Formats: sequence, structure tokens, C-alpha cells
Amino acid sequence: MTDDRIYHVDGDLVPASEATVSVDDRGFRYGDAAFETLRAYGGTIFAWDAHRERLERTCEALSLEHGLSAADLRERIDETLAANDLADAYVRLSITRGVQPGKLTPQPEVDPTVVIYVKPLPRGGLAGDPVWAGPATVETVETRRVPNEAVPAAAKTHNYLNGILARTELGDDADEALMCDLEGYVAEGATSNLFFVRGGELYTPTTDGPVLPGITRELVLELAREAGVPVHEGRYEPVDVLEADEAFLTNRTWELRPIAALDGEPISGGPVTDQLARLYDERVERTCYE
Repeated sequence: MTDDRIYHVDGDLVPASEATVSVDDRGFRYGDAAFETLRAYGGTIFAWDAHRERLERTCEALSLEHGLSAADLRERIDETLAANDLADAYVRLSITRGVQPGKLTPQPEVDPTVVIYVKPLPRGGLAGDPVWAGPATVETVETRRVPNEAVPAAAKTHNYLNGILARTELGDDADEALMCDLEGYVAEGATSNLFFVRGGELYTPTTDGPVLPGITRELVLELAREAGVPVHEGRYEPVDVLEADEAFLTNRTWELRPIAALDGEPISGGPVTDQLARLYDERVERTCYE
């Protein structure tokens, strides 16, 4: 990997120190942009089709008709990984509505700004190492998850103010903020989905509420069902998580990260968390390294 990382900006590979986006870009001005966080294992983008489809849904929610093909976007990602000589990496793909007149109402004609940047991550799969140093310490926060009726939770946009405000409430030793919806039911972390285990059965907040349908979340549910682990998607209160036998968080970078404590109460991982983490690693190994 080069010392000066290479980014992909509007079709060109440029050193990170020279990469720029216009101050008039709507992604900068308003957060008017879609993005995906992906992970490359052994040079393969894991679950690319699922990420591509979610990106399309986000752009549809934003009425952002960027005109770019999936093949074009994938080629830019592969070029960025190759330029940085990376096989195992964090990948972020962003598409903004581009530069438009300084009005809130978007114009139908879009000249999108497309930015891809990457950074190295450890090898994944069965022979890999987690990116986190240990289980997560989690705190519930006063900041509520924005309701679907205001901003669709399924839209993965540049506007992360909700999560930022949640994270500002955390104590010095906490790793993640757990947000509830307006009715007090557990929704998700600032950048993660939540799972907990009780009596050997798996529970997670339903995406019928203000919960991002995480790609890792969906894979964990699939793996659990294949393994015969009973799965429940519903509405749960914080006390339900506190009384759990095990709990963990998921996102594309963390994969499965056990929760050591919630609001100072110990929870930790356990056999179901370990089983699902192993199955996840096996899927990555089989899909990307073999």
C-alpha cells in the first residue's frame, strides 16, 4: 500500500492529499448523498449484490437518478483497491447529487459526485483477526432514533447527525450508543444493529421500526435459521436486553462484536454468539478466500 492513499474521485485515481470535492456539492451542503460501507476480503467485495441493491434503494428514496451502472461502480472500487495494493480493506462508496444551484430543492438533472476510498483491515475469515480490540461497552442514550415518517431508516445517507448526537452522550469508556425509538423501544446502535440471546433463541429489533436493514444483520439472521437457532424480530425494551444471556452488535466492519456490558451491567457473549461468529467466518472464508 502506498504511503499516500489513493482515492477514486469522479472517475480519476488521485492521491488522498490531492482529493477534493466542491464546497457547493450537495453532499457537503445538505448531506444529500447515498453511501455504502463495504469490506474486501482477499480482493473480493463481500456481498456486493446486497450492497448494490441497498444503494439503489437509498438513491430511489432520495430521488437521486445518478445514471451510473453497477458494473461501472464495481470497476471503480476494484481500481481503487488495486491502486492501493489492498486485498483486505474497508471500502466506502459515496454518490452525491453533485453541484447544483444553492437551493434546497434538488434539480432533476444530476451530475453526480462519486468518491471511493479504502483503508487496510486485517484478514477476515477463519484465519483472520477482528478489527476490534475486545467486546463492546454499550450505553443507552437519550437521543432517539429518527422515525421512518421523517427520514426512512432504510436509506443510508451522508446525514449521520442522529448517530453523531447519540455518540456525543457516551462516557469515555463506551464504544457504542444504543438508541431507542420515540416510544422507548430499542432500535439500533449509532453504526450497528443489535442482537441478543435468551434461552438459546435469537432476538433483534424489527426493521418495521426505525432500524437500518444491515447487510450483516441479514446474513446473521440467515445463518441462524440455517443452524436451527430460533429467530425473533420484534419490539423490545432496554430491560429485555439487560436480562439477556448474550448480546452482540453487527456491522460490516465489526462483523459480530459481543457486548461486554450495557449501562454498566455485564452481559458478554456466549455459545450462540460464538456459533454465529464462526458460521460468519466460514461464509467469508468459503466465499472470498477459497
